[in-house]
Amino acid sequence: MGVNFNMASLRLRESQIMKIHYLTGIVSLFAVAIHILFRLIMPFGQSLLYQNVISNYHNIFYALLLESILVLISIHGFNGLRIILIELKQSSRWESTITILVLISMIGIIAYGTRTIVIASGL
Repeated sequence: MGVNFNMASLRLRESQIMKIHYLTGIVSLFAVAIHILFRLIMPFGQSLLYQNVISNYHNIFYALLLESILVLISIHGFNGLRIILIELKQSSRWESTITILVLISMIGIIAYGTRTIVIASGL
C-alpha cells in the first residue's frame, strides 16, 4: 500500500493564500503591539541590558509571544515576496518553483529563529 503524493492536492487557491496573508498581517500588528508594550515597562536603555534580555526569554509567555511574532512575520513576509516574484513571470512552472523555494526559505528562517529562542530561554 503506497502513499499517493499529488502536488495538486496541496495547492491552495490564490484567494485562500491572500486570506492567510491578510490574517497574518493583522494578527502580527497585535502581537507586535503587545511586544512594544512589554518594552515600555522599563526604560529603553535598561531593557537592552543583557540580563534583562535573557530574563525576558525565561518568561514563557514572552518566549511564546516572540515565537508567534517570528512565525507570523515570516509567513506574511515570505508570502509577500512570493506574490511579487510570481508577478514577474507568469507560468505554472515558475509559480511552483517560487512557491517551493519560498516555503523552504520560510521554514529555514523559522527553524533558526526557534532555535535561538529555545537556546536563550534555556529549555
